[in-house]
Amino acid sequence: MNAITIEEAQAKLLDLIHNLTPGDEVVITENNQPVAKLVGTLLPRLRPEPGLCKGWITIVSDDDEHLNDFADYMS
Repeated sequence: MNAITIEEAQAKLLDLIHNLTPGDEVVITENNQPVAKLVGTLLPRLRPEPGLCKGWITIVSDDDEHLNDFADYMS
């Protein structure tokens, strides 16, 4: 566990956060007293699993006639 003053933490907070790995801890002190602790954690994946929308889209026909409506935009 590392300790850092509040002034140092304020000056390089972005680096402190980006360099934390899961389980790392950094104690922030003020007047030699601990006031906060940064703890590295593993964030959950934000990307949804494949197949969540299965069955939501239905293709009614296999022709290209419906593309004629978009001819002006496809040139």
